[in-house]
Amino acid sequence: MELLFLGLAGGAVISYYVLRKFTSAKSKNLTEKQSVVLLDKIKKVSKLITVEGEFAEIYHHQNTKEKFLGLITSKKKAIILINAKVHIGFDFRKIKMHTDTQKKVLILSEFPQPEVFSVEPNLRFYDIQNGLLNKFSSEDLTEVNKEAKEHILQKIPESNLMQIANKEALEAVTLMQNLVETIGWKLDYSALEIPKSSQNLIE
Repeated sequence: MELLFLGLAGGAVISYYVLRKFTSAKSKNLTEKQSVVLLDKIKKVSKLITVEGEFAEIYHHQNTKEKFLGLITSKKKAIILINAKVHIGFDFRKIKMHTDTQKKVLILSEFPQPEVFSVEPNLRFYDIQNGLLNKFSSEDLTEVNKEAKEHILQKIPESNLMQIANKEALEAVTLMQNLVETIGWKLDYSALEIPKSSQNLIE
């Protein structure tokens, strides 16, 4: 009787440890899978636009061409009103992060700087003056459009759009936190330099 009892007790103990090991392995695989899914979700966000700015600039376009071996020059010019929309945000592909699968924590170690994603200029030509041997053509629109984008890009550092975008980094971190929490994980952004007031808003 005692041998039977000891056999049953031993079998129960062995079964417990086998079941525990199996459950632990299954849980580990699930957590690792969650980690991969989580990182993929964040990468799929790709680019997040947080700031849209509008510019209204007057641009003077001038082009001079030489004819007959430089003996004659012909100049064309125009005044151009540039109304442009600028989109600034964060590229999530540049985020540096890693996961702690045991604690189910996504750790942010580095967050990208804001960058210009697009410049969309709308041009209006005024006071167009064609040269005798140098006139505006349809091909000029492409070149002027390129010049207009460069002109607006040079104006962005003078504006406060980049500073506003930096403050909007909170929105990007909040978005990541929401993604992380959908699968029961936590976001650790303690390595990032975020003002305490902004941290309180996240929490």
